[in-house]
Amino acid sequence: MEFGFWNIIQILGSLAFFIFGMKIMSEGIQKAAGSQLRNILRVMTKNRYLGVFTGFLITAIIQSSSATTVMTVSFVNAGLLTLLESAGVMMGANIGTTITGWLISILGFKVKLSVFSIPIFAFALPMIFIKSGKIRFWGEFFIGFAILFMGLSELKASVPNIKSNPEVLNFLAGYANLGFLSSLFFVFVGTVLTIIVQSSTAAMALTMTLCYTGIIPFEVATAMILGENIGTTITAELASIVGNVHAKRSARIHSLFNIIGVTWAILAMPFLVKLVTWISTSLLGSASPYDDPEAIPIALSIFHTLFNFANVVLLIGFVPILVNLATKSVKSRGEDDEDYRLEYIGASIKTPELSILEVQKEVTKFGEVTARMSGFTQRLLKATEAKKQRKMLKKLEKYEEITDKIEIELTEYLTKLSKEEVSGRISIRMRSILNICNDLERIGDIYYQISKSIEQKIEEKIWFNQDQRDRLDQMNTLIDEAFAIMIQNISSPHYDDVDIDPANTIEEKINAHRDLMRKENAEKIGDEDYNIRSAMVYNNIFSSLEKIGDHMINVSEAVTGKI
Repeated sequence: MEFGFWNIIQILGSLAFFIFGMKIMSEGIQKAAGSQLRNILRVMTKNRYLGVFTGFLITAIIQSSSATTVMTVSFVNAGLLTLLESAGVMMGANIGTTITGWLISILGFKVKLSVFSIPIFAFALPMIFIKSGKIRFWGEFFIGFAILFMGLSELKASVPNIKSNPEVLNFLAGYANLGFLSSLFFVFVGTVLTIIVQSSTAAMALTMTLCYTGIIPFEVATAMILGENIGTTITAELASIVGNVHAKRSARIHSLFNIIGVTWAILAMPFLVKLVTWISTSLLGSASPYDDPEAIPIALSIFHTLFNFANVVLLIGFVPILVNLATKSVKSRGEDDEDYRLEYIGASIKTPELSILEVQKEVTKFGEVTARMSGFTQRLLKATEAKKQRKMLKKLEKYEEITDKIEIELTEYLTKLSKEEVSGRISIRMRSILNICNDLERIGDIYYQISKSIEQKIEEKIWFNQDQRDRLDQMNTLIDEAFAIMIQNISSPHYDDVDIDPANTIEEKINAHRDLMRKENAEKIGDEDYNIRSAMVYNNIFSSLEKIGDHMINVSEAVTGKI
């Protein structure tokens, strides 16, 4: 019998069948118990040890470490979990995913569960037509369960018997007897396989099948399982691409944890294989995986669990170091990170209470974005080199676009939230935030207008005298103080407790300084050495800065509910 293209298609189709079943099963259980699982994840992560248990529990329930890690990354992105807390959850997810391996090895290889798949369809199909959401989702879970084991059965049938295809074994023999290099090679194969199929469980099922049918030896299968632990991290990394820097660091912690674990496991491979054989034969009373193919799936499950459990035990004490490494490897671009996106809220609406807290975090970031424009404007005023002037002009234009985008996205989100059942307190808070967003966007517009006045001044070679520069510096100092007070007010978790007096005080100082500048400017306009064009641009700038102060006091008043 020759192993040809059609056989490859059969294997790929069976694998796709398996993955599809696992996807439906996982999505069904997540829909049935999703909100409870998210609450567990948010509440039961107060320390890294509890986080490990939480990650294990959720992954064992939903049968998908990828779903757990993606959920964790999204919580870090929303500011609901710290990096330290997320690390424990990621570690627990690695242990939880071994439960799937045990289910496959016991039910898929020991028990021929595929013969029950059709009756399971008969039982589950009516459930998905019931209007009650929970029952329908449980029906999806059972259908996915049946498809998964039908896929596994087809996978075992499509992989050819090694006795009929000795050339496959001869091909692998060239790579399987290179000692340490063989381990590295098959770790790489396992990594690539998992990245391709986007599921460590599916990759492990294929590895078990290949080893069970004699295509690959036991040591090769264990190396591939290690590689699958690296390959599964790609899901979290992909999920973090659209997230903030904290989400990227959370995904990086998961990658570092698995890569470090695989590194020590490769070095300890001879010992681990002997330990697995001893556990299989002496503790479980099973046959050796070297003597009986029937013992291979269980032995591989033992290896998978042993590795992940040992890795957690060894590295849980080094979580702060992993967090530090992730922080250093994923640099925050800080002020230069201008590819704006909402950090704390997404397209979906959570509970109104949780959503409004996340919106407030976005509003705080909105305030910080506008405050940066003050710094850019001051640098533009003082820049003498054309390159620096162009850079600041471009930044101010970019940030004006960002403020427009933030206001639009927050307004759209609040509009969606308003359609939910919200309390009177939340409704008032939403109106306040809409007013705040409007004022912050206007601040962005005014800074852009100031930048165009300065650009005109540069093109026409108009220069400010020393008194004008000093007065503008003083006004900008007051504006920066007002920004600090405004951001402090909007970042308060309890708007009702905000004291507006400091905001009123700095607003009065800004108005008084504007009046002084206007008076001095008017008095000097008749002087021969006082440039009238310079005076006009100067007047536009300090008047615009005072308007920014007006919008900032509006923001603080909106926080306290005065408007």
